[in-house]
This record gives sequence, structure tokens and C-alpha cells, in this order.
Amino acid sequence: MAELLLLEPPRFRSWNTFKLFACLFVTYLCSAQNGFDSNTFGGVSAMPNFKAQFGTNVASTNGFLAAIYVIGNVIGSFAAGPCADRWGRKPGMFIASAITLAGAIVQASAQKTRDLIAGRVVLGVGTVMLGPSAQSWAVEMAHPAWRGIMVGAYQSFVSTWVEYGLTYLKTGSSINWRFPMALQGLPAILVMIFVWFIPESPRWYVAQGENEKAREILIKYHGEGNPDSKIVALEMEEMLRSISTTGADKRWWDFRKLFNTRASRHRIWIVLTVGFFGQLDLPPTSYYFPLMVQTAGITSERSQLLCNALQTPIMMISTLAGLSIVERYGRRKLLMSSSAWMSISVAVIIACTATQAGHPAVGLTGIAFIYVFLVAFAFVWTPFQALYPTEVLATNSRAKGLALSGLWLNIVNFINTYAAPVGITNSAWRFYFLYLVVDFVGIFVIYFTFVETRGRSLEEMDRIFDDPHPVRASLAMQQVEVAVMGEAGAEGKGARATGISIRPGA
Repeated sequence: MAELLLLEPPRFRSWNTFKLFACLFVTYLCSAQNGFDSNTFGGVSAMPNFKAQFGTNVASTNGFLAAIYVIGNVIGSFAAGPCADRWGRKPGMFIASAITLAGAIVQASAQKTRDLIAGRVVLGVGTVMLGPSAQSWAVEMAHPAWRGIMVGAYQSFVSTWVEYGLTYLKTGSSINWRFPMALQGLPAILVMIFVWFIPESPRWYVAQGENEKAREILIKYHGEGNPDSKIVALEMEEMLRSISTTGADKRWWDFRKLFNTRASRHRIWIVLTVGFFGQLDLPPTSYYFPLMVQTAGITSERSQLLCNALQTPIMMISTLAGLSIVERYGRRKLLMSSSAWMSISVAVIIACTATQAGHPAVGLTGIAFIYVFLVAFAFVWTPFQALYPTEVLATNSRAKGLALSGLWLNIVNFINTYAAPVGITNSAWRFYFLYLVVDFVGIFVIYFTFVETRGRSLEEMDRIFDDPHPVRASLAMQQVEVAVMGEAGAEGKGARATGISIRPGA
């Protein structure tokens, strides 16, 4: 595939590429449905009238109401994979968005704690069901030349500024927390409308035996409308060789494909460890940033919400900056570098939080390093949590693998979400040592077990995992040299235009 991308360089600024990004934006709105909750609930839980109505001024209550959303995630995980496999990626996104919209309505109109709990559970069911459909669609439709950018952008859209702005609304009304929660339904509505205007995944079509439909889509979006495109021909050849029309994805109950071979177990190990290290790296700041900055000495509600709201632009800019280099340095290098910076940041946060008493400047330094941590995390881990698991999973088991990932990720997230406010309240800075250990250990786990996926097609990953030493095989990528007699200069120019360079991994 790397050689063909050099011989047949795609045009990033073409009309078909623009249309592909427009289609991918629908899947980004699926991610936004989840991102809205994690950022919105953290802000509204710091508002006095919300605290008074639902008792979130008590750490255990705040942790329970935040974590009950994750219970919904766990429940929805069991239906997420079969839904995406049985009816397709598009219907899967529509069904999940409809459930999310229903949850947002119930949550925003809640009068009692039981109403809020019901809304958050339903919301959790819907958002977790989006992953296997939307992430699978994104990675299966992304052009192989820009898969890292196109899929990595999946988790780039979050919001926390609404609730901060509403603190300036001089009213005793509950509108200051109801409006942000109701706004969570907007991405769901947009997905339900626009999902019918995008094509179905070509790999899902191949899995159903509808090869010509798959070919037509690839010609339009990957081949610039050229039916003789070599890239499309190779993609179809690899898909027909690797994707089974009678695979486990046709049996909703059959999860054996995820564990029945050494290669499958290695794939699912990577998927689960990405979820573990991606969730248990720090307390979920989107929920508990106000509590964390309060621990560091900031007691003003508006200042806490401002600190919380600053996460959005900082993380979004960092994520987009990370996307610009994702195909240049590869997955392993970036993940290890990010984890190293995260470990350093947590160590500084611990030191500052432990010694801040009577030293405001030290407390502010600790807060500053929370943002440094968020930059390091968002630069790599935010896009890679969507990109990397979808890359390493095989097509016939991708939706179920992502569903299992969602189940595991939310079990870890539930523990972290429920335990964090209690741990921070009772143990203060000592609680952060847990995250320091996790972030540091993650560096070694990545080095010894994570494969390099840069420059490989999704089907080429099968050969890597079938090798007795997958990590070593993935790092054996050699410099791609294309030399056509008499046209070396022109081809070199074309290769540079694609921004693709394949070097030995690290």
C-alpha cells in the first residue's frame, strides 16, 4: 500500500476528499455526544443550585451521579457490536443517537434525583453504542494515506464553555444547568438527520457479499472517480482475501473470534490496555476539574468553572496539533513520549499540591501542570483512543472488539469516576500517586507489546499479527523507494506531495 500511495499520490485538496471529510464529520458528531456529557456534567455539578437540588456538594453523591452514566455505558456495550454488525454502521449510528437524544431529554428535564439517574443511564447506553458503529465507519472509510488524521479527529470535539457563560446569568432559575444538558441532544439530532446522506462502509458491504457496492464507494472516495485506480484495486483484493462473508460478525452471540488465536489475543490485549491507560491516567478532569482546582486553593465558583472551561480549547488545539504529526512519527513513539510527559506532569502536580499550604504560587504551578498534562494527553492519547484500537482489530471482529473495549473502558472509567472525588477529598495529593504509577508503567507496556500501524493498510495488519513476533514485524518497515527509469525526479515530487514517508519504526 505504501508503494502505491507514492506511485498514485492522492490529492488532499480534491473535491472527493472534501466530501469524505464531510462524511467523517458525521462520525465526529457521534464522538461529541459522549464528549458533551463528560465536560458538561463536570461544570454543572459545581453550580450551587444544581448542588442544592441533587446533593452534589457531597463527594460520594457527586461521584455516584457522574459514574451512573458509566453504568449505562456498560449496559449498552452488550448491544453495541451486534447492532453495528447486523444492520450496518449507518443504522447503528442512528439507533444509538436516538437513545442518546432520549437520555438527554430526560436528564435535562429532571426534577428529582431518580429522574437524573434514569436520564444518565439511558444517555450512557446510547453514547457507548455509537463507538462500534461510528469508529468502525471512520476507520473503514478513511483514505489509507490520511487514516491517522481522519480517524484521530474522531475525539477532537468537546465543549465546556456553555455552563461557564451561564454563570453570568443573574437568575435563580435552573436554566443554567438544564440548558447545557439539553444541548447534549443537538449532536444526536444532527447525526440522525445527516447519517442517511453518507455511504455505508465498503468493508461492511464486502462482509455481506456486496462487493460491487463496496468497489463503487472506494472508487468515488479513494480513487478520485477512476475505476482503474491501483489503490482501489489493492484495497478490494486485500478485503476479499481477509474479510469473511460467514464470519463471527454474522452471529451476534459469537465473541470467540476475539480470543481463539494468539494473534486475536494480542489484538484484544492492545485494545484493552489502550482503554486502561487512556482512562486511568488522572482523575477524569472533565468531571472533577472544579474539585481538583479547589484542592489546589481556588474556591471561587466562577474561577473553578473558568478553569474547567479552559480544558476545551486547550485539549482541542492540542489534539489537532497532534493529528498533524501522527503519520510522521508513528503510533509507538508518540504514545511513549506522551506517557513520559504525563508521568512528569503528575509528579509535579503531586509535589505542588503537597506543599502548597501558605504558598499560593506553588498551588497555581500545580494547576498549570494539570494543563500541561492535558496537553500531553490530548496531543496523542485523545486521538489514539479512537484510532489505534480500530486499526489493530480485524474487520470481522472490529465492531465486537470495540464493544468489548467500550465495556472494559467503562468499567475502568466507572471505578475512576466514582473513586476519584472520594480519594481526592480524603487523601488529597496522595491519591495522585496511583496515576503516577499507571502512567509510568504504561511506557514499558507500549514498548514491549504495541505494534506499529503507520503505513499499513487495515488488512496488512493481519500479516503482522500472524507473525511469531508481531512487534518486531511491525517495526521492520523499510524505507520505501520508488524509482521509475527516467521519472525519478517527478515521482519524488509526487511522493513529497502526499506527505507520506515510511521509515524503520521505533
